[in-house]
Amino acid sequence: MTDDFPRAGADAREPPAVAVVGAETPGNVGTIARSMKNFGFESLLLVDPPPLDPDGEAYGYAGQAREDVLPNATEIAFDQLVTEYHTIGCTAVPNEDDRSHVRYPFSTPAELAERLPTVDASTALVFGRERVGLHNDELERMDEVCAIPANPAYPVLNLGQAATVTLYELRELALETTQLPDVERTRAPEPAIERCVERWQALLAAINHPDEKRAKATRLFRRVLGRADPTEREVRTLTGILRRATERPDLRDGDGEP
Repeated sequence: MTDDFPRAGADAREPPAVAVVGAETPGNVGTIARSMKNFGFESLLLVDPPPLDPDGEAYGYAGQAREDVLPNATEIAFDQLVTEYHTIGCTAVPNEDDRSHVRYPFSTPAELAERLPTVDASTALVFGRERVGLHNDELERMDEVCAIPANPAYPVLNLGQAATVTLYELRELALETTQLPDVERTRAPEPAIERCVERWQALLAAINHPDEKRAKATRLFRRVLGRADPTEREVRTLTGILRRATERPDLRDGDGEP
């Protein structure tokens, strides 16, 4: 853990740093470092951290972040943090209106993801202690407040959960791309879909579905396929099942309603 902390202003568009104030257990520091690695964040700032033994809990929980994020974490004072960064205090318990300005107004992580790219300053997402989070006197010095929407009956997430949800929502600030691995997903060609629809119509006839209802049933089936955007293989499989169902002689004795 280095004693030198990154200075703001070097790159106004760099991903936000993640700051943890007064973490009580090394494991939570490791968990946050792992989430940072998952979503592309690199700069970890620690205010009054617990000891982080390379053979201990923090490194055990960090996964691949033990190789870079965690050993490169920077220990700084709280005063340095609020002076050098545009700070966003992350809290589970915001105020509901402007009668108190300590925890209000607040943004959700999703709202931050839309606005932070326009903030011309080095930013730090600031998380507090496991049991009590950030104190009011600390939140008073934050530039803004963030809260995760949750069940009003129990809105409190643990420290690792809160950091993971927040960093997930902000991942596009740190990753060049957040797409899943490139797996080809191509909608089946229309002739294949039409053959499937024709097999559906044949099945309706085979089970003696009422003539006056067949057009509606076919339209519903076509709309289902339209919303599903099936692949050619999926349509081919479905068409084959419909064909085999149509050819079963026991289905030809139905009473008209499938």
